[in-house]
Amino acid sequence: MKGGFNGLKGKQISLITIVLMSTTILLWAWEKTPLLTTVVPPETRLQLSPELKDVSVDRSSEQVVHVDKGVPALAERDAQKEEFRAGLGTTVDSGQDTHKSDGLNSDQVTNGVENNGKSLTSNVEERTSVDKRHSEKPKEKNSDLQKPIDLAHTNISTGGNREDTLTTHKENPGCNYAKGKWVVGDKPPVYSGFGCKQWLSGMWACRLTQRTDFAYEMLRWQPKDCQMEEFEGSKFLKRMQDKTLAFVGDSLGRQQFQSLMCMVTGGNERNDVIDVGMEYGIAQARGDVRPNGWAYRFPSTNTTILYYWSASLCDVQPINATDPATDYAMHLDRPPAFLVQYLHKFDVMVLNTGHHWNRGKLKANRWVMYVGGQPNKDRKIEMIWKAKNLTVYSVVNWVNSQLPKYPGLKVFYRSISPRHFVGGDWNTGGSCDNTNPMSVGKEVLQDESSDESAAGAVKGTGVKILDITALSQLRDEGHISRFRLTAKPGMQDCLHWCLPGVPDTWNEILFNQI
Repeated sequence: MKGGFNGLKGKQISLITIVLMSTTILLWAWEKTPLLTTVVPPETRLQLSPELKDVSVDRSSEQVVHVDKGVPALAERDAQKEEFRAGLGTTVDSGQDTHKSDGLNSDQVTNGVENNGKSLTSNVEERTSVDKRHSEKPKEKNSDLQKPIDLAHTNISTGGNREDTLTTHKENPGCNYAKGKWVVGDKPPVYSGFGCKQWLSGMWACRLTQRTDFAYEMLRWQPKDCQMEEFEGSKFLKRMQDKTLAFVGDSLGRQQFQSLMCMVTGGNERNDVIDVGMEYGIAQARGDVRPNGWAYRFPSTNTTILYYWSASLCDVQPINATDPATDYAMHLDRPPAFLVQYLHKFDVMVLNTGHHWNRGKLKANRWVMYVGGQPNKDRKIEMIWKAKNLTVYSVVNWVNSQLPKYPGLKVFYRSISPRHFVGGDWNTGGSCDNTNPMSVGKEVLQDESSDESAAGAVKGTGVKILDITALSQLRDEGHISRFRLTAKPGMQDCLHWCLPGVPDTWNEILFNQI
């Protein structure tokens, strides 16, 4: 073989030349676009905008959640100016630790200080502050009530701002019952304010007081996007045949219960209705001024309507059951024992709380906040409005976890009923003297609930909101006001409603949502 390059044949030279040129082209292409870039994408870096650098991610809902920044500005303005906020009326108690009340500052105009679900004296309830909620809650599946909710892994919020939009629940996608206007009806109420003495407390029957104007009785709520089915007692009983409806909450829940009993019976005496309170552990203990609830059954349709007093909507237990002077643990993360025991017997349930969440109530009732079975040591949760909201989220989460066991159960959380004290509070000269219907407005145009806490709690759950806050805010003339039978000079009830009155509308909406 002849040596060197010169000894190669022409075809071999051409082949080598082609290989060298191909290699050169490949190397050049690698520098411009490496082969691996078509297989492995470049690392992506998440850049947080300045307003999101102080956030954490709630893994249970995969939403961005603000780290607690304290009371929202809206609540701060409410505390500073005592203005109407979010459709909830004025208040002395801002829900913060700066609250200085030492008395029984809330329910003295009506039902009294609650002592473990019972009443001791008569006083007017306080409204709670409502915060902005921040995340959609997961569906809690654990029904073991002895295991407290893990606050580190749940979306029960005690503060912060929400980024998503809260909306009211719409039973019918084309109808938002909370959006509409008040109109003058052409029919009187379904029951008389002079009657219904079998079910209606005399202190709420304004026809029996010195009040002389009753134009408010003729107002009817008209939703904007639909017509509500007219309430009829016989139709309600038929719809609820072989079923039980339970109201669980404070004295505003009691008003709604009494309103419904009057509406169903037309205010007429009904000797056939049976008291079945003992079936639900409802009785009046010795020394109590009233029982812890009422339960009545209509034999014709086997329909039961009951009310149970649970002002805080959390479990309240004596710390030392053998000591009459003991304090009581209010377990913020546990539902009332009544719900645990009797939920399986209910077909429709309406929950509410709000006006007992203030420092005066806690002190008078000797309530001590507990979380996880232990006295609460978290100062953020200790703030009244945060403790209340933790409880609301907790009880809704628990009920939601029970719904798979009871597919036919319908549960509603009723948004807060507004107060209308002007110029002070119930014990500082506050009044609601207006008697002209619709003088402060007649229409609700907003799509979202004014009670953001209620709307946020039910969002993403099977619990529905019974949204009555904004429409009730327009009815400042409908309160008992200065016409209480046992009113003291300078003391008015601008929290509870005259009956017939606004709570009848709550039941009309409930009737349509069932």
